[in-house]
Amino acid sequence: MGVPLESARDAAQAVCTSMGVDLEDCSVKNAGRREVLTVVVDKDGGVDLDEVAKISSAISESLDSIEELEENPFVLEVTSPGTDRPLTHIRHWRRAISRLVDVSFIGEQTNTLIRVQSVEGEQISGTDPKGNVVVFRIPDVDKGTVQIEFNREE
Repeated sequence: MGVPLESARDAAQAVCTSMGVDLEDCSVKNAGRREVLTVVVDKDGGVDLDEVAKISSAISESLDSIEELEENPFVLEVTSPGTDRPLTHIRHWRRAISRLVDVSFIGEQTNTLIRVQSVEGEQISGTDPKGNVVVFRIPDVDKGTVQIEFNREE
């Protein structure tokens, strides 16, 4: 039958809510004879390794109490989102304030680099590399991805 994703997601969501973090994703993948339950968590300011360990322990304890999981061996993996995660929610854009984001807009062929300056509801304001002000709405975005900057000036 496999790991019941809905039950696992509900348990992970309850733990995340109680610990003040966002449950970004919960998925199950096959890995040989076992399944891997991957839980992705984040919060404003990010999560550090100690927090991930505490969250993992709490989720594991919560999952141990679910009868459906007793007959389904799985490996729990709790992680934070990668740097290449697409910005799909308002909270992702808020966390990207002051960061450089590669944005592609629906119906356009080229991407635009934008330094995000503010998020007001669904409206994002920022500047392009030439310093021009750019204002757009999240529903107009096809994809937005934070860019890694090694020599960024604060």
